[in-house]
Amino acid sequence: MFQSLSEKLESAFKHLKGEARITELNIANTVKDIRKALLDADVNFSIAREFTDKVKEKAIGEKVIAAVSPGQLMVKIVQDELTGLMGGQAADLNVAGNPAIILVAGLQGSGKTTFSAKLARYLTSKKGKSVLLVAADVYRPAAIDQLTILAQEIGVEVYAERDNQQPVAIAQHALQHARSHNKNVVIIDTAGRLAVDEAMMTEAAQLKQALQPSEILFVVDAMTGQDAVNTAKAFNDRLDFTGVVLTKLDGDTRGGAALTISYTVNKPIKFVSSGEKTDTLEVFYPDRMAQRILGMGDITTLVEKAQAQFNEESAKKLEKKIKKNQFDFQDFMDQMQQIKKMGNLKDLMGMIPGMGKAMKNIDINEDAFKGIEAIIQSMTPEERTRPDLINPSRKERIAKGCGKSLQEINAFLKQFEQMKQTMKMMNNMPSGGFPGRPGMR
Repeated sequence: MFQSLSEKLESAFKHLKGEARITELNIANTVKDIRKALLDADVNFSIAREFTDKVKEKAIGEKVIAAVSPGQLMVKIVQDELTGLMGGQAADLNVAGNPAIILVAGLQGSGKTTFSAKLARYLTSKKGKSVLLVAADVYRPAAIDQLTILAQEIGVEVYAERDNQQPVAIAQHALQHARSHNKNVVIIDTAGRLAVDEAMMTEAAQLKQALQPSEILFVVDAMTGQDAVNTAKAFNDRLDFTGVVLTKLDGDTRGGAALTISYTVNKPIKFVSSGEKTDTLEVFYPDRMAQRILGMGDITTLVEKAQAQFNEESAKKLEKKIKKNQFDFQDFMDQMQQIKKMGNLKDLMGMIPGMGKAMKNIDINEDAFKGIEAIIQSMTPEERTRPDLINPSRKERIAKGCGKSLQEINAFLKQFEQMKQTMKMMNNMPSGGFPGRPGMR
């Protein structure tokens, strides 16, 4: 999402290359280019000017030590200012109450219903909560059906009244149902409009007054840029929501909304999401997002994603198998499945410091694993755990089963054997070989 902004900021810092110290004169072009980069990212002019004025003031006041170049110091200052602009620190979700009530609001098409399901999955799987989803959008014909389908996917109950056109009454009945069925969080998916209007505001205000929710989350489509910021401001002026959710962060957008919405409404961004899958919701960390924007990667989030998929016990078993050179096709398949669960491959690569720029013009096919999976799935269970069994006749059968040529099967088997040897060698290295992998030294 921030690729263009990242490139322009990187270019701006090059003005300081070779400089021994920071002066008002030699940072003039850098500050000018930073401001232009922000404006190109759809940041409001007054905010962009205020931002660069702060950067300039801090930069001139800083002393450059021998170990840090002016360019590095400027990057650090911009990183700190970006972090502050986006809220400073992550904000907790308030789930106090019996039950806790979370009101989800926003314009039509912003992704409210999908976010409601994502939040339900997050609270059940990561926070151990018992969640009830409430279909309070009585105007959009498919809203109830959409929420029901998503809820079935994640195993969460939905409360809906198809013949009732009164959102406040539906929500109140849902609360009674939640209390009698020991639900400790109620997420209410409300109706949206194509634009902020009096009817939507009135209905949302009535729901707020009747329910006294612990959280009112305003869902914003990040692809709408500065319009998203203006909409959030209008909504917040009327309803005083508690936090923002940015959706569609994987879209082709300039990033202005993500950068300035928290600053404009003085409310934290609590979550960001991308894609339609219900496991693509992330807590928003301003400092980590600033690191991504500046091409520093985001190792902390990458490690957290890995830890969510790899448990210590299975990792230790795998390490033992690798040491004994017993890593087999079933292990390989299991590892691929876990990596796929971590998210979009290109996004994951971009979290590695220095890789974001390297991945700029590289398209990673999300179906890249399918050919390998087809080969392994064409093997018998015994062949998967005992690769040495695969002789010429078995190779022919596997090739027919997966629609690959015999040459492709041989190439894969050769690559797999080379990978096994490399993994064994690295795992036996004194320095540890596999940094960051849970359960591996």
